Amino acid sequence: MPKIFPTPPPGFDDLTVEERIDFVQSLWDRIATTPEQVPVPEWHRRIIRERLKAYREHPVAGRSWTEVRADIERKLRER
Repeated sequence: MPKIFPTPPPGFDDLTVEERIDFVQSLWDRIATTPEQVPVPEWHRRIIRERLKAYREHPVAGRSWTEVRADIERKLRER
């Protein structure tokens, strides 16, 4: 039976938003040190299979990572 933890942990609501984000990031960083233990839901696998199939059928339909990243960086600068 999984352990039950108080939600949120004591003192969490007293943190600033930035501190809360840092806290959650540190939790994820700890989990990510063992990626082989992170379960991958079947619906994630299904989406990956669908996207790989679409890519194989139309490999030139997408955009490169360089293009996507440039768009993201441009949008962030415009904020």
